[in-house]
Amino acid sequence: MRDIAQRALNIARQLGASYVDVRVMERTTESISVKNGHVEGVSSSTSRGFNVRVIVNGAWGFAASARLANEEVERVAQQAIQIARASALVAGEAVRLAPLEVQRGSYQTPYKKDPFAIPLDQKVQLLLDADAAIRSIKGVALSSGQIAYAREYKLFLSSEGSEIEQELHEAGAGISASAVDPESQEIQTRSYPNSFGIHGGTGGYEFIEALELVKHGARIGEEAVKLLSAPQCPGGIKTIILDGAQTALQVHESCGHPIELDRVLGMEAGFVGKSFLTLDTFNSNYHYGSELVNINADATIPGALGSFGWDDEGVPAQRTPIVTNGIFTGYLMSRDTASMLGLNSNGCVRADSWNRLPMIRMTNINLEPGKWKLDDLIADTEDGIYMSINKSWSIDDRRLNFQFGVELACEIKNGKLGQLYKNATYTGITPQFWGSCDAICCRDEWVVYGLPNCGKGEPMQVMRTGHGAAPARFRNVQVGVGRWS
Repeated sequence: MRDIAQRALNIARQLGASYVDVRVMERTTESISVKNGHVEGVSSSTSRGFNVRVIVNGAWGFAASARLANEEVERVAQQAIQIARASALVAGEAVRLAPLEVQRGSYQTPYKKDPFAIPLDQKVQLLLDADAAIRSIKGVALSSGQIAYAREYKLFLSSEGSEIEQELHEAGAGISASAVDPESQEIQTRSYPNSFGIHGGTGGYEFIEALELVKHGARIGEEAVKLLSAPQCPGGIKTIILDGAQTALQVHESCGHPIELDRVLGMEAGFVGKSFLTLDTFNSNYHYGSELVNINADATIPGALGSFGWDDEGVPAQRTPIVTNGIFTGYLMSRDTASMLGLNSNGCVRADSWNRLPMIRMTNINLEPGKWKLDDLIADTEDGIYMSINKSWSIDDRRLNFQFGVELACEIKNGKLGQLYKNATYTGITPQFWGSCDAICCRDEWVVYGLPNCGKGEPMQVMRTGHGAAPARFRNVQVGVGRWS
């Protein structure tokens, strides 16, 4: 790998590139899924290749190949140069990179048990046992579960002298239960530990074991069945408490995407749009939320899905304040976008494969914990609704106006959880919504939820991100805006 990378680097420099970086990458993934007591699928794949990224005449060029051969290295390097020269013919501001000290080193995700070394029948049996626990509940119509894990090797070399090796390990799992009303054909679903089937982190098989899937199977089955006979969630202006998983998704959609600086600058608008956090909101005392709201981007959290040693530009993983006491204070940046603001990159550039251009991506975007225990927060709420785990979302292309639906809701009356509700939704405008946050639960309630399927770009790249969050309370929120049949 090093010989290939060094050869590509040398050729691109000889051909006139003012800057070159080369990534050589191999990613192996495996996944197992079960449904209704049967193994639905087992898949395994490995992808390997390299890419060359250059700056020529102030413009980017990029090319990649799966053939790790000397003659192919020369062809790909030449192609990257040709693309950069063609790009430079289009009028535009020349690319300038923020300064970066030479980086040399290696990083490996800490883990205890290699999931690839765990016997397949053992992993399958774990899912089947969890599935059986779900199906032990009368009225469950559909049960499912999945396990997924990956191992990724990356070598990065740059013409500035950086040389970095990384070995990243990821693992995740999840289960879900659905109940169906035979007359109305209404479907209600409960998931664990997060929505849409999986919750992930960096680490080994011990991460999957710690989720205790079997233990939670019967509970989510019971809740799915109970939701069928529950009343619709009442509408109106309400106080709501979001559980940690829902708060994490709220952070992802209404903070994580709009702080991507390429969206702000109009360099990226595909798939999820631009941003309301325009340059005039930066360093201008812009109120993103209440004084309790503190959000950071932190790629150094042990075990979090968005953690690594260096990003794909060779910038070290780091922690960056994004919202400080309610005031917007920072973007996610690349070296070329950071230079436009006179700043340095904060290490937020990644690509999901060797054949994709790296772009600004979320790392771990976290809402810092407050002081409340969840039980105390509920006891402090006279009249409200508790909402758990996302099942639908909609947000405009500037990440301002949103609507979310959750799997389960409960009435809070006189400080106690009461009536179960189904089909609960809430809506808001991002700064006003976060401005209504008046309580956040403490570190003991705080979890980094792994989101393994964040999409961005065209062609779309799927990236792994994390979001640290605890249950939080919001006042005067519009609830019940959806219509359900």
